[in-house]
Amino acid sequence: MAEATAICRFCHATCGLVATLEDGRVTRLIGDIDNPMYAGYSCVKGRNYHAFHDSPSRLRVPLRRRNGGGFESAPSAAVLDEIAVRTREILDRHGSRSVAMYGGTFSHFCPAGVMLRESFMDAIGSPMRFSNATIDQPGKPISMALHGKWGAGPQDFADADVCMLVGANPLVSMWGGIPSFNPAKRLHEARQRGLKLIVIDPRRTESARKADLHLQCLPGQDVPLLAAMLNVIITEGLCDRAFIEAETEGFGALAAAVAPFTAQGVAAGAGVEAATIIEAARMFARAQRGNVTSGTGPSMAPHGVLMDYLVLALNTVCGRWIKAGERMPNRGVLFRQFSGVARAEKPRVATGFGEALRIRGLTDTAAGLPTAALADEILTPGEGQVRALFVIGGNPLLSWPNQAKTRRALESLELLVVVDPVLSATARHAHYVIGPRFGFESPAITFGNEGITVYGLSLGYPEPYAQYQPQLVEPPAGSDVLEDWRIFYELGRRMGYPLGFRGQPFDMSTPPTTDGLLSQFVARSRVPLEEIKRHPHGAVFPDPKPSAEPRDAEWPHRLQLAAPVMIAELEAIAAQRSAAVATAATTTMAPLMGDEGGGLRLLMVSRREHALYNSVAHDLPALRRRLPHNPAHLNPVDAARIGVVDGATVEIASSVGRIRAVVHLAADVREGVVSIAHGFADACTAALIDDATDYEALSGLPRMSAVPVMVRPAIAAPTRTTA
Repeated sequence: MAEATAICRFCHATCGLVATLEDGRVTRLIGDIDNPMYAGYSCVKGRNYHAFHDSPSRLRVPLRRRNGGGFESAPSAAVLDEIAVRTREILDRHGSRSVAMYGGTFSHFCPAGVMLRESFMDAIGSPMRFSNATIDQPGKPISMALHGKWGAGPQDFADADVCMLVGANPLVSMWGGIPSFNPAKRLHEARQRGLKLIVIDPRRTESARKADLHLQCLPGQDVPLLAAMLNVIITEGLCDRAFIEAETEGFGALAAAVAPFTAQGVAAGAGVEAATIIEAARMFARAQRGNVTSGTGPSMAPHGVLMDYLVLALNTVCGRWIKAGERMPNRGVLFRQFSGVARAEKPRVATGFGEALRIRGLTDTAAGLPTAALADEILTPGEGQVRALFVIGGNPLLSWPNQAKTRRALESLELLVVVDPVLSATARHAHYVIGPRFGFESPAITFGNEGITVYGLSLGYPEPYAQYQPQLVEPPAGSDVLEDWRIFYELGRRMGYPLGFRGQPFDMSTPPTTDGLLSQFVARSRVPLEEIKRHPHGAVFPDPKPSAEPRDAEWPHRLQLAAPVMIAELEAIAAQRSAAVATAATTTMAPLMGDEGGGLRLLMVSRREHALYNSVAHDLPALRRRLPHNPAHLNPVDAARIGVVDGATVEIASSVGRIRAVVHLAADVREGVVSIAHGFADACTAALIDDATDYEALSGLPRMSAVPVMVRPAIAAPTRTTA
């Protein structure tokens, strides 16, 4: 028996672990007490991460679909030969746009895989690259592109005296506002030193229970609430006027656009007292340091990009960015997260560039191509139709909106290749399924939390920390599994495409090593990878220039408080409200399926479940015992109105579909709301999402939270009898 340090890759938090090794297997995982960032912290998911490696459901050999249906095992070399031939035939007949790639959550933890799959798509000339980033909070990078990025980064949680969370629950999600490295401990310590916590959420979440002020609003009302808070801050003169005048443009237009959103006018529609809105605005603005950030729920609700833009505007009018001469917590170790200069960086294009999709007038965005349009790109005939799809570490059937359409799209493909450690709901529709090397069977680096800083308002690591983990174990005996990168390297070699990275070609006769690819991936890092390898528990690598530098006096760029497309959308919402047209919480929708009475109209909101991560690990026994199904969380008052009790089964219907779910009575969910997690095979909320008529114009993201639904007791399915 031996021990080794490890990096958990169950989620983006990439916690430091200690692994117990016995007979070539990881038999136990605990938090690494000697890790300077995590100090022994780990969650229940991470402590069960090793169960993936030896799970009976793990794919140990590739599968290919038989002509008569079902799967048969086949050697990886033969499978890759066949995939290469079929991909080449599709490219020859239909052109490069006919082949698409979708990278799910688990694919992003493997930088070598990202390198080679991008190189492969470059080689075949296909722009059709999609990811979960345009389903989960695409408003963050798009709004940041519209507003501008601050070169010295946001103020640090470590010395903040206020923190506001809009639909974020970092104590469970490990994301948003509070550092994800033992967030409960960090919040407790911050509260001890006097930090004020404000939470805006229709649920009394784990984070809301710790709040000094909780605005338990109706879902979909985040934009009016944030606009009203900005109005209070501006009219009461609580802004950082010096910062606004020196570093921003458009303050007057923003002030005019939020003027119609008074606390008194917003209160009734938001389900929050006007006095509470005013108190929250004052509490945030009167603090000296801190930030407001948002989570998945409001990003998936109507006006998600505008919501995130107003979050940035709140931070900017209050000057919540690191100024020249102030300490920067972390400019980066593996990546240069921030320029280190206290200035608005050169603007990025938010939307309207790159590949134009054939669906709903959508284009590429700062978050990537809109994944919500990919099913239609597959189903819509004509030039440019997608006919082959590679899915890496994702589960479209459970995560893409409009599950019925997604199923039709997957079934219609000429070629569907899925790289996944299990036979997922999506993989069951594939022509080929390849099991990858998993977790501790490959080396790893903590690049994810540094890279995540480009994805909205996040510091990633609050200190310049990094860790490397070597390969710890081999795949199970008799396995024929491949690292993600090796799949695309071999396809490139078989199809005669030269591959490379950042202009450096790979040797297509001799495969690289994963370590070599990682070194190439971080070749521009401030700290060499070889130095990071010398610290098995990870280390903090002090920045020789830790203070923000002043900008040049003639620097032309400023943070944009009045991006025209955002101001126009805000003005349109104000006009609708003044005309008494229904807003996000009361929008008149198409008739709900089965809307013949006997149920209760509610708003469905998304949530995170502590024991599971999106559509991942639902089959691991230790985690499934904690959450054997995907419950519908209902306020007891609403449950009584419907006539159901805890543990009863309800039907939840929208304008496009219906699901069944087991009721969990939850007093922390406000009346009028049903709270249910996204990405589950049972009670799959993707079946309820209208992707064609109710979507965000910039990101293409449909309304996936604050969805009007009808909830009623489920009628028992008829009992089948045999003759």
